Amino acid sequence: MIKYQTNNVTVFQSVLYKTTSLVIQTEDCILVVDPNLMPNEVLEIRQHVDKFKKDKPVYLVLTHSDWDHIIGSGAFQDAVVIASDAFHTREDKEDILNQIRHFDDQYYLDRTYSILYPTVDIPVVEDGQVLEIGHTKLTFYKAEGHTNDGIFVVVEPLGIWIAGDYLSDVEFPFIYHNSETYEQTIGKTDKILELHKIKLLVPGHGTATDIMEEIIFRKVLSYRYIQELRNAINEDRDHQFLIQGYKYRQDQINSHNENAALIKRELQKSNSTFKV
Repeated sequence: MIKYQTNNVTVFQSVLYKTTSLVIQTEDCILVVDPNLMPNEVLEIRQHVDKFKKDKPVYLVLTHSDWDHIIGSGAFQDAVVIASDAFHTREDKEDILNQIRHFDDQYYLDRTYSILYPTVDIPVVEDGQVLEIGHTKLTFYKAEGHTNDGIFVVVEPLGIWIAGDYLSDVEFPFIYHNSETYEQTIGKTDKILELHKIKLLVPGHGTATDIMEEIIFRKVLSYRYIQELRNAINEDRDHQFLIQGYKYRQDQINSHNENAALIKRELQKSNSTFKV
């Protein structure tokens, strides 16, 4: 599972959807981010944490509430949970848990830990919110658009940017909530790079990168996808060409078509409001 590792950082990647998990060790604590996805993979992450934990507190950071990102939370019930306030107050928690149960039933998977929707101990409510754990500093930014409850996290002094389901090299934007707020979220890239000395970006799916030009490229590519899809729908043009460069497009075409349907609804609502 390990795709990137230093003395302080281990990036795990599931065999499914190239979904990433992250374990960060500092002198003050252990941070576990979105542990996933198969039962044996979650246990491998748990064993890694236990190997280095000693007497350090464990913090479980959840970037958003998609089922594939919270599926391993039950293996870390000893951790202090950090997520957005919107994650904490969701009213469809049981629906998300049912998605996990359906996944496990579909593939006859058994887990040795509970399937649960985590209770948030430290809610993130605003951009720039800071949590200091000894010399470890976490700065949070709201990251809405993919879902309405996402967060970015910057871990200092290590310079790690935890991006959740944004800035991926294997996925175009998957827009479940709102395309304009998605653009606003990726628009925070320049501010984050200006305010923080980023040494590693870790997306929720795909490959981590320490190349600044690559981060900017991913931001621009996300912008371009949304804007060109919006223009194509507005002008009633074909838009399937927008995903031709993606390796897994045979399955991802469904997400692309869902994006198109969402943006079409947004445009219709906007045009209706304008006419009024």
